[in-house]
Amino acid sequence: MSSVDSIISINLVFYLIGAIAMLVAGLSWRDASNPKRYSTALFWFLFGFSFLFGDLMLSLLGKQVTYRIVGVMVLLIAALAGAKLLGVGVPPPEDEAERQRSAQRLGNRLFLPALAIPVITVLLTLFAKELKFGSWFLLDQKNLTLAALTIACLGALLLGSKLTGGSPLLAVRESRRLVDAIGWALLLPQMLAMLGGVFVAAQTGRSIQTIVNLFIDPDNRLALVAIYCVGMALFTMIMGNAFAAFPVMTAGIALPFLIVQQHANPAPLVAIGMFCGYCGTLMTPMAANFNIVPAALLELKDKYQVIKIQIPTALAVLGCNILLMYFLVFP
Repeated sequence: MSSVDSIISINLVFYLIGAIAMLVAGLSWRDASNPKRYSTALFWFLFGFSFLFGDLMLSLLGKQVTYRIVGVMVLLIAALAGAKLLGVGVPPPEDEAERQRSAQRLGNRLFLPALAIPVITVLLTLFAKELKFGSWFLLDQKNLTLAALTIACLGALLLGSKLTGGSPLLAVRESRRLVDAIGWALLLPQMLAMLGGVFVAAQTGRSIQTIVNLFIDPDNRLALVAIYCVGMALFTMIMGNAFAAFPVMTAGIALPFLIVQQHANPAPLVAIGMFCGYCGTLMTPMAANFNIVPAALLELKDKYQVIKIQIPTALAVLGCNILLMYFLVFP
């Protein structure tokens, strides 16, 4: 089934992301309070360009030229972030009294748009998969959850506008303020997901298997369990994503040594292995959406405060996972 046969296709989602990024770039360009407004605007323009015009470039220029252009754009994005050329504008002064009145008027209803996103996403994923209008599916059949999430976000935007009386343009302006506060870290999940694909294509798991064979006795079950668990945590810290670390470490350690040689039960083994990866997520700034974004939202002075608080818990859980795996997954 092609995404063309659906109303909410993956291409439409990409175009929406690109349009929002372009609006953010335009608002950043016009923000005179931002001392680095031009480089900040260029950063978000480059990010949105590939989403908005990627298909057009493929059709006009072909894959090889398009991939080279996008590669140069990625390098420029990295250079702008690395050179610290992204700035934050000064928000306009707020009427604190009006803000308090608005909060009292809305009360807990203010949380409804945020709660609506997961609820609508789950409902659409479960019950709207086969929903069709003529010969067209409502949701992209190959990217069902992402299409449902897109509708949920748009619905939450309309609900928030209805509750607060604000316009969708106000939501874009506030999004731009939040995007400026988070900065380049907002792009980390996408970049790290692509990096995970690179590691898999480079057969990094086979290299890890070779290294383990050189230094660890294949019959030392405890050592293999510890290396797999700690390796999942460390590689997740590097990648910022346990899903990216999982195929590499599982192919390199869990499958050849623990499952094939030690006859471990695969289901609890990989489940606990993923949990070890999540321990690494708690300890790295690379997991920006978990650790850096909350610090920005809470306006903490130390952007690494969330990580510092989570490290003792993460290490304790990692130690428990090693023991659980050692005692539970083997016959």
